[in-house]
Amino acid sequence: MKKIVIIGGGPAGLTAAYELLKDTKGEFEVTILEESDVLGGISQTVHYHGNRMDIGGHRFFSKDDTIMKWWSDLMPIQGKPAYDDQKLGREKPLVSGGPDPEKEDVVMLVRDRVSRIYYNHCFFDYPVSLKKEAIQNMGFATTMRAGFSYLGSCISKKPETNLENFYVNRFGKVLYSMFFEGYTEKLWGRHPSEISADWGAQRVKGLSIRAVIKDMFSKAFGKKNNENAETSLIEQFWYPKYGPGQLWELVGKKVQEKGGQILYGHTVKTIRTENGKIQSVVCETPEETKEITGDIFISSMPIKDLVAGLEGCADSEIQRIAAGLPYRDFVTVGLLVNKLELVNKTDKKTLGNIVPDCWIYVQDKGVKLGRIQIFNNWSPYMVEKPEDTVWIGLEYFCAEGDEFWNMSDAQCIDFATKELVKMGVIRENAVLDSHREKVKKAYPAYFDTYAQFDQVVSYLDTYENLFCVGRNGQHRYNNMDHSMLTAIHAADAIKHNSTDKSAVWNVNQEKEYHEQKQS
Repeated sequence: MKKIVIIGGGPAGLTAAYELLKDTKGEFEVTILEESDVLGGISQTVHYHGNRMDIGGHRFFSKDDTIMKWWSDLMPIQGKPAYDDQKLGREKPLVSGGPDPEKEDVVMLVRDRVSRIYYNHCFFDYPVSLKKEAIQNMGFATTMRAGFSYLGSCISKKPETNLENFYVNRFGKVLYSMFFEGYTEKLWGRHPSEISADWGAQRVKGLSIRAVIKDMFSKAFGKKNNENAETSLIEQFWYPKYGPGQLWELVGKKVQEKGGQILYGHTVKTIRTENGKIQSVVCETPEETKEITGDIFISSMPIKDLVAGLEGCADSEIQRIAAGLPYRDFVTVGLLVNKLELVNKTDKKTLGNIVPDCWIYVQDKGVKLGRIQIFNNWSPYMVEKPEDTVWIGLEYFCAEGDEFWNMSDAQCIDFATKELVKMGVIRENAVLDSHREKVKKAYPAYFDTYAQFDQVVSYLDTYENLFCVGRNGQHRYNNMDHSMLTAIHAADAIKHNSTDKSAVWNVNQEKEYHEQKQS
């Protein structure tokens, strides 16, 4: 029996464990080492006073059928309307014989994707659309400037040596300045001209004004097809009744039922090697320091920490590159409010007639706030009293140890509340309850030593029994489905006694990944 040690109990680590155990009979002894006391990583769901927070917001949609089936096999799609759909008479595609979310908990809901930009006290579609409302909100003069700017970008393309040029080529300078420049700088703490275009390539594959126009005409002629839509244009997605953490807690339970072991509070500090192989990892735990041996190791821990802990790494250049890999840290402030001051001017029905957005992207440069989640719209079951209160998550991007990160809970909540009041989103004294969550290394970034990252990949691949998976495990800004695919490929290689990691590293690298459905 081979001993498999998995570092990290997020989507990648849990997927790898489940894949290794679900169809095999005693071939693998699987142990997951999780630093915290919960599963799911950044995809966890936080419970607070009867309400639930999704850390970062997670749409369950993939162009890969393997992932869609993986999710629905574990958590079947709803067969009856959810509470809010039932109350409001909203129609959703239901699965015959599927569970009733009013009676059963293990169920995927079908949710409408509404995400908009809040800029200059006006709403704009996200991604930017060419609807009448957008033109009215921008004004005739700005619309004309944006149009000519876009035409100019079609005629004269900039070399895509950085993220700024990537966006300008697809949207023109005017729209880039309005809707991308400020937000990107909030997110990364760097101007887009300092960031690799790789980030844009990973996150908005195929998205441009041309894609928006194509999507607009498609809808005008009655075509609605998630399969052929660009990722950012998808109109519906699946979502677990109680948030993403519900699914990952379920996977953890399945792993344990199949004989897997999950050790919480185990922080890997040292990775011991011999003759080109990982021999063991040394963990700090609340009780004692432990050494855990294994035959094969799957790592989803940050590459920076992995290389720093490798006892056998004598290559100073690899150490320098890994140490210089940048990350962006993340803070979510949950506010339970009696009402929002934002008016629902859409034709979408909602409980309490709140705005229908899942996310609101805050482009205004006068506030630090990056995004607002409205948990009522992700799932009515995330909120204890969805008709009487609104439960929102305010997302801030920062650096561990900076002034914002080091604020006390009370200071941070007060700061966030004042920003919302300043923006006209809530009134003073609207907050009924509040909570803060901090996440380290939430976003691997594409600048500093990232340009030399391929050298680190080549070095790590010399350890034949080490597989790097997931967002931090590959230092790649993957979506959840991509992280899962890296784990599935790693598990497949292990089951076939292969040391070839190319399929694992190639996930979300293919240009076509988001542009057409995989067969």
